[in-house]
Amino acid sequence: MSPSELAASRGEPSYVWRSGQERRLRLMMAQATLTGARVLEDGCGTGTYAAHIAQRFDAFVVALDIEAERVAVASERLPRALVAAAERLPHPANAFDVVFSNEVIEHVTDDRAALAEMARVVRPGGRILIFCPNRWYPFETHGHYWRGQYHFGNTPLINYLPDALRNRLAPHVRAYTARGLRRLVDGLPVRVVSHTRIFGGYDNIVRRAPRLGRLLRLVLYALESTPLRVFGLSHFLVLEKRGDFPT
Repeated sequence: MSPSELAASRGEPSYVWRSGQERRLRLMMAQATLTGARVLEDGCGTGTYAAHIAQRFDAFVVALDIEAERVAVASERLPRALVAAAERLPHPANAFDVVFSNEVIEHVTDDRAALAEMARVVRPGGRILIFCPNRWYPFETHGHYWRGQYHFGNTPLINYLPDALRNRLAPHVRAYTARGLRRLVDGLPVRVVSHTRIFGGYDNIVRRAPRLGRLLRLVLYALESTPLRVFGLSHFLVLEKRGDFPT
């Protein structure tokens, strides 16, 4: 699949549902009750995750994205899809049981403000589930710029460079260390329930070379239980709004 015109600034959303998406959903299910819940997907792309959650869990799902073209696609299968910025959510405080964001905060203008808004709209005791890029994954998956030209695809080792160099090659996207990500929620009315790093689904490799791809998955998923998870593709951060926060 060729990259869309938005690939550099917004990344590519999940267009299809494969094992990688299913695994992320299972991780979310282990951390939050989705059945019958009021759920907000903050940065829905074309609505793939939101549609699955709404259908499978009989959940009341609201999905939003800043790109009108993608929301138009999401609206074809979701009755509540809207255009909005993550830094200014058009919802009252304490409106949702679960808020989740899948590989979105690295693209927003103000990631701290986006997280503060998630904390505002989730109810006390509700969960915020965040996937975002890990700085120590050996590849920058959002492509890079070279001599003013954007090059889509995986680029090795960019994120290992000092910030001044890394941000010249990948100024369009953030990647987070564990400490840097946790620092974004300092002072917000949330507590950290879980924070780990996970590897990807590698569905394209499995499709092209099934045996190699399945072996790769087996090895990498096993590494998630070891200190080598530090090299995982993404952070998975689970937050809970403090129950003593005033409603």
